[in-house]
Amino acid sequence: MNKLSINAITIAVGFALSGGVWAAGISKTEYTSEKKSIESTYKTDKDNCKSMKGNAKDVCMKEAKGKENVAKAELEARYKPSDKARYKARVAKADADYAVAKEKCDDQKGNAKDVCVKEAKAGYTTAKADAKTNKTVAEANKDANQTSTKAREKANEKVADVRKDAVEDKRDAEYAVAKEKCDSLTGSAKDKCIADAKVRYKQ
Repeated sequence: MNKLSINAITIAVGFALSGGVWAAGISKTEYTSEKKSIESTYKTDKDNCKSMKGNAKDVCMKEAKGKENVAKAELEARYKPSDKARYKARVAKADADYAVAKEKCDDQKGNAKDVCVKEAKAGYTTAKADAKTNKTVAEANKDANQTSTKAREKANEKVADVRKDAVEDKRDAEYAVAKEKCDSLTGSAKDKCIADAKVRYKQ
Protein backbone atom coordinates (compact mmCIF):
# COMPACT_ATOMS: atom_id res chain seq x y z
CA MET A 1 0.00 0.00 0.00
CA ASN A 2 1.54 3.35 -1.01
CA LYS A 3 0.67 6.88 0.01
CA LEU A 4 -1.85 7.09 -2.81
CA SER A 5 -3.59 4.00 -1.47
CA ILE A 6 -3.68 5.49 2.02
CA ASN A 7 -5.29 8.66 0.69
CA ALA A 8 -7.72 6.61 -1.39
CA ILE A 9 -8.81 4.69 1.70
CA THR A 10 -9.30 7.95 3.60
CA ILE A 11 -11.39 9.42 0.77
CA ALA A 12 -13.38 6.21 0.46
CA VAL A 13 -14.11 6.28 4.18
CA GLY A 14 -15.34 9.85 3.84
CA PHE A 15 -17.73 8.92 1.04
CA ALA A 16 -18.90 5.75 2.76
CA LEU A 17 -19.74 7.63 5.91
CA SER A 18 -21.54 10.57 4.37
CA GLY A 19 -24.98 11.11 2.91
CA GLY A 20 -27.57 8.40 3.24
CA VAL A 21 -25.75 6.43 5.90
CA TRP A 22 -26.69 9.05 8.47
CA ALA A 23 -30.37 9.36 7.53
CA ALA A 24 -32.20 10.36 10.68
CA GLY A 25 -33.64 7.59 12.81
CA ILE A 26 -35.06 4.18 11.93
CA SER A 27 -37.70 2.20 13.78
CA LYS A 28 -37.00 -0.54 16.32
CA THR A 29 -38.43 -3.09 13.86
CA GLU A 30 -36.12 -1.90 11.07
CA TYR A 31 -33.17 -1.90 13.46
CA THR A 32 -33.82 -5.49 14.59
CA SER A 33 -34.35 -6.69 11.03
CA GLU A 34 -31.18 -5.05 9.72
CA LYS A 35 -29.12 -6.33 12.63
CA LYS A 36 -30.19 -9.91 11.87
CA SER A 37 -29.37 -9.33 8.20
CA ILE A 38 -25.87 -8.11 9.10
CA GLU A 39 -25.26 -11.17 11.27
CA SER A 40 -26.51 -13.45 8.51
CA THR A 41 -24.26 -11.77 5.94
CA TYR A 42 -21.27 -12.16 8.25
CA LYS A 43 -21.95 -15.87 8.62
CA THR A 44 -22.14 -16.26 4.83
CA ASP A 45 -18.95 -14.23 4.30
CA LYS A 46 -17.14 -16.27 6.93
CA ASP A 47 -18.28 -19.54 5.35
CA ASN A 48 -16.97 -18.33 1.98
CA CYS A 49 -13.52 -17.94 3.53
CA LYS A 50 -13.36 -21.59 4.57
CA SER A 51 -12.35 -22.82 1.12
CA MET A 52 -9.30 -20.52 1.11
CA LYS A 53 -5.87 -21.26 2.51
CA GLY A 54 -2.98 -19.46 4.16
CA ASN A 55 -2.92 -15.69 4.35
CA ALA A 56 -5.68 -15.34 1.75
CA LYS A 57 -8.00 -17.01 4.25
CA ASP A 58 -6.77 -14.77 7.08
CA VAL A 59 -7.39 -11.66 4.95
CA CYS A 60 -10.84 -12.94 4.00
CA MET A 61 -11.75 -13.46 7.67
CA LYS A 62 -10.52 -9.96 8.60
CA GLU A 63 -12.57 -8.47 5.77
CA ALA A 64 -15.68 -10.38 6.84
CA LYS A 65 -15.35 -9.33 10.48
CA GLY A 66 -14.52 -5.75 9.58
CA LYS A 67 -17.52 -5.54 7.26
CA GLU A 68 -19.77 -6.78 10.07
CA ASN A 69 -18.35 -4.36 12.64
CA VAL A 70 -18.73 -1.38 10.30
CA ALA A 71 -22.28 -2.34 9.31
CA LYS A 72 -23.29 -2.67 12.98
CA ALA A 73 -21.70 0.65 13.92
CA GLU A 74 -23.40 2.40 11.00
CA LEU A 75 -26.71 0.79 11.96
CA GLU A 76 -26.35 2.10 15.53
CA ALA A 77 -25.65 5.58 14.14
CA ARG A 78 -28.82 5.40 12.06
CA TYR A 79 -30.94 4.01 14.91
CA LYS A 80 -29.77 6.54 17.49
CA PRO A 81 -28.13 9.37 15.51
CA SER A 82 -25.50 11.39 17.39
CA ASP A 83 -22.05 12.82 16.84
CA LYS A 84 -20.65 10.12 19.14
CA ALA A 85 -22.35 7.31 17.20
CA ARG A 86 -21.11 8.70 13.89
CA TYR A 87 -17.60 8.94 15.34
CA LYS A 88 -17.75 5.31 16.48
CA ALA A 89 -18.80 4.24 12.98
CA ARG A 90 -15.88 6.09 11.44
CA VAL A 91 -13.48 4.50 13.92
CA ALA A 92 -14.98 1.07 13.17
CA LYS A 93 -14.23 1.67 9.47
CA ALA A 94 -10.67 2.74 10.30
CA ASP A 95 -10.18 -0.34 12.50
CA ALA A 96 -11.51 -2.64 9.78
CA ASP A 97 -9.34 -1.14 7.04
CA TYR A 98 -6.27 -1.30 9.27
CA ALA A 99 -6.82 -4.94 10.25
CA VAL A 100 -7.14 -5.97 6.60
CA ALA A 101 -4.21 -3.86 5.39
CA LYS A 102 -1.96 -5.20 8.14
CA GLU A 103 -2.98 -8.80 7.41
CA LYS A 104 -2.14 -8.35 3.74
CA CYS A 105 1.39 -7.35 4.75
CA ASP A 106 2.01 -10.95 5.84
CA ASP A 107 2.40 -11.84 2.15
CA GLN A 108 5.60 -9.79 2.07
CA LYS A 109 9.01 -10.18 3.68
CA GLY A 110 11.85 -8.08 5.02
CA ASN A 111 11.84 -4.34 4.50
CA ALA A 112 8.90 -4.54 2.09
CA LYS A 113 6.80 -6.02 4.90
CA ASP A 114 8.03 -3.41 7.40
CA VAL A 115 7.11 -0.60 5.00
CA CYS A 116 3.72 -2.20 4.35
CA VAL A 117 2.97 -2.30 8.09
CA LYS A 118 4.05 1.33 8.55
CA GLU A 119 1.87 2.41 5.63
CA ALA A 120 -1.09 0.51 7.05
CA LYS A 121 -0.51 2.26 10.38
CA ALA A 122 -0.24 5.65 8.65
CA GLY A 123 -3.58 5.07 6.92
CA TYR A 124 -5.11 4.10 10.27
CA THR A 125 -3.70 7.17 12.00
CA THR A 126 -5.04 9.40 9.23
CA ALA A 127 -8.53 7.89 9.34
CA LYS A 128 -8.75 8.15 13.14
CA ALA A 129 -7.48 11.72 13.11
CA ASP A 130 -10.10 12.66 10.52
CA ALA A 131 -12.82 10.95 12.55
CA LYS A 132 -11.82 12.89 15.66
CA THR A 133 -11.69 16.17 13.72
CA ASN A 134 -15.15 15.58 12.22
CA LYS A 135 -16.60 14.83 15.65
CA THR A 136 -15.04 17.93 17.21
CA VAL A 137 -16.21 20.18 14.36
CA ALA A 138 -19.77 18.83 14.60
CA GLU A 139 -19.87 19.32 18.37
CA ALA A 140 -18.35 22.80 18.12
CA ASN A 141 -20.86 23.85 15.47
CA LYS A 142 -23.71 22.59 17.62
CA ASP A 143 -22.39 24.51 20.64
CA ALA A 144 -21.85 27.62 18.54
CA ASN A 145 -25.46 27.61 17.40
CA GLN A 146 -26.66 27.56 20.99
CA THR A 147 -24.27 29.92 22.74
CA SER A 148 -22.74 33.37 22.78
CA THR A 149 -20.03 34.91 20.60
CA LYS A 150 -17.44 34.24 23.29
CA ALA A 151 -18.41 30.59 23.43
CA ARG A 152 -18.25 30.36 19.64
CA GLU A 153 -14.72 31.74 19.71
CA LYS A 154 -13.77 29.13 22.29
CA ALA A 155 -15.33 26.40 20.16
CA ASN A 156 -13.37 27.61 17.13
CA GLU A 157 -10.15 27.47 19.15
CA LYS A 158 -10.92 23.88 20.15
CA VAL A 159 -11.48 22.91 16.52
CA ALA A 160 -8.22 24.60 15.51
CA ASP A 161 -6.32 22.68 18.21
CA VAL A 162 -7.77 19.34 17.12
CA ARG A 163 -6.99 20.04 13.47
CA LYS A 164 -3.42 20.95 14.41
CA ASP A 165 -3.06 17.69 16.36
CA ALA A 166 -4.48 15.76 13.40
CA VAL A 167 -1.95 17.32 11.02
CA GLU A 168 0.90 16.45 13.40
CA ASP A 169 -0.32 12.86 13.84
CA LYS A 170 -0.54 12.37 10.07
CA ARG A 171 2.90 13.91 9.54
CA ASP A 172 4.45 11.66 12.19
CA ALA A 173 2.86 8.59 10.60
CA GLU A 174 4.11 9.56 7.14
CA TYR A 175 7.59 10.18 8.56
CA ALA A 176 7.58 6.67 10.05
CA VAL A 177 6.81 5.27 6.59
CA ALA A 178 9.54 7.34 4.92
CA LYS A 179 12.11 6.35 7.56
CA GLU A 180 11.23 2.67 7.19
CA LYS A 181 11.79 2.90 3.45
CA CYS A 182 15.29 4.23 4.15
CA ASP A 183 16.15 0.94 5.85
CA SER A 184 16.46 -0.70 2.43
CA LEU A 185 19.45 1.58 1.75
CA THR A 186 22.96 1.61 3.23
CA GLY A 187 25.73 4.06 4.04
CA SER A 188 25.52 7.67 2.86
CA ALA A 189 22.43 6.94 0.76
CA LYS A 190 20.57 5.83 3.88
CA ASP A 191 21.84 8.83 5.87
CA LYS A 192 20.69 11.22 3.12
CA CYS A 193 17.33 9.45 2.91
CA ILE A 194 16.74 9.85 6.66
CA ALA A 195 17.94 13.47 6.62
CA ASP A 196 15.60 14.30 3.72
CA ALA A 197 12.69 12.62 5.52
CA LYS A 198 13.37 14.65 8.68
CA VAL A 199 13.35 17.89 6.71
CA ARG A 200 10.25 16.97 4.71
CA TYR A 201 8.22 15.92 7.75
CA LYS A 202 9.67 18.53 10.13
CA GLN A 203 11.13 16.05 12.62
